[in-house]
Amino acid sequence: MKVLVTGGAGFIGGNLCRHLLQQDWVSEVRVIDDLSSGHLSAIEGLDLEFREASILDVEELNPLAADVDAIVHLAALGSVPRSVANPLATHEANATGTLRVLEAARQNGAYVTLASSSSVYGANPAILKVEALQTMPMSPYAVSKLATEQYAMAYARCYDLEVLPFRFFNVFGPGQMPGHVYAAVIPVFVHAALNGVPLPVHGDGEQSRDFTYVGTVVETLAQAVRNRLTSTPTNLAFGTRTTLKDLVRLIEEQLGTAVEVQYGEPRPGDVRHSQAGNDLLRSLFPNLRPVELATGLAETIAWMRRRHDDG
Repeated sequence: MKVLVTGGAGFIGGNLCRHLLQQDWVSEVRVIDDLSSGHLSAIEGLDLEFREASILDVEELNPLAADVDAIVHLAALGSVPRSVANPLATHEANATGTLRVLEAARQNGAYVTLASSSSVYGANPAILKVEALQTMPMSPYAVSKLATEQYAMAYARCYDLEVLPFRFFNVFGPGQMPGHVYAAVIPVFVHAALNGVPLPVHGDGEQSRDFTYVGTVVETLAQAVRNRLTSTPTNLAFGTRTTLKDLVRLIEEQLGTAVEVQYGEPRPGDVRHSQAGNDLLRSLFPNLRPVELATGLAETIAWMRRRHDDG
């Protein structure tokens, strides 16, 4: 199979490209990434075709999508706070960008699996987030991700395009960069701990997340592509619930030392609790076995420690 990965130089994309190239059923991998948040180091040494361009640029996107069997659409402008600061840029990259990708897929009859987000549940008070719940976005980012998955479903209904939108829940692991203002919580915490500075917590630390190891995510995406699995939007997480205070304790256990925490004001648009119902995921991937948080955290800390020791 020939596979195009949008956002393939990003954290999840780079891990996915490496995984795909190890599969005997994959004949070619292509990547489009504008490097606004991705890094060439994520795909360094991989035998693939790379194009530095935005998915909004159809003159760059469409030739790459020509004759591919599948597209894994990961390109996005991430982060709730960034979307609050610049909602138009988030909409253009995530909603309009997805539309461009779906059009390219429709022209080539390609299968599409793509990344939505647990943020679409937003203000819904239910702690266990099941797909049947009403979506209640709390940020422009969440709205743009809801548009992402709903455009995919509309293309499935209008054009019989084979699609599978996944709602990602706090993906973490090696390759996730800490050094920017919109970085995810695990790399931020680990980076702070390795550098002996306080871990920044927005709020009281009792907010909870369903952390999902990147290795489990890329295995799921690869299985979806290989088997051309289709579904309505599907949670990609395993029903765990870890507070930020629990996460701090796990990091202390892994490092073997106490860390300092600095509490601040909650951020606008942040969801209080996020825990996935996963019955639909289990029905689609009955043999999938997730990597435990402690195991994934150990791998992540080891990767970040190597980067830290290398300066």
